[in-house]
Amino acid sequence: MAKKPSVVREFFRKRMVALKRKPQIIALLVLVAAYVYYSLNLSQIANTTALINGPHMGLAEFSTMLFSALALVTFLNAFPHRKKANVPMLVLTFLMIGVLIFCDYYYGGRITAALTREDSPISPTGKNAFVAVAQGVLRVHMILVIIGAALLALLPAYSPLIRKINTNVEVAGNSDMAAIDISGEDA
Repeated sequence: MAKKPSVVREFFRKRMVALKRKPQIIALLVLVAAYVYYSLNLSQIANTTALINGPHMGLAEFSTMLFSALALVTFLNAFPHRKKANVPMLVLTFLMIGVLIFCDYYYGGRITAALTREDSPISPTGKNAFVAVAQGVLRVHMILVIIGAALLALLPAYSPLIRKINTNVEVAGNSDMAAIDISGEDA
């Protein structure tokens, strides 16, 4: 009789099989995490934009949200189901990731300029503590986006390694096939 694998072990085996089929899901999950993290902290970013009101800060904030969503859409279209990668969509994904990094860098520069200006610098403490939070959010978002871009760029390097992982189920009783009597004679 075959030994049934544990529920937890079977769950992880199924996830590994799915990952072997679609290794690009790793990069997608990192980019989704960056989008969700930025979206959940958007009020801190908006309050910082309203306080500092630097040139093109609102545009950078809007562009970050827009291109985050569009990068996910182009990413999903770059890897259609059971087909080869769509290169133009992949190029668009990398372009949008580049725009995201630039917008985060620009917005962070506007915050730094407001904190270090000579006439009436903004103090990121007390009632303006959201400015420091927004600065941290931008750094984390930029790091997550860069990690996602690196994972996407290195996909041809690590996907063969993932495919080499053994996900076969060991079935007891199949080891001695010669012992099975198939002659049809009753003894």
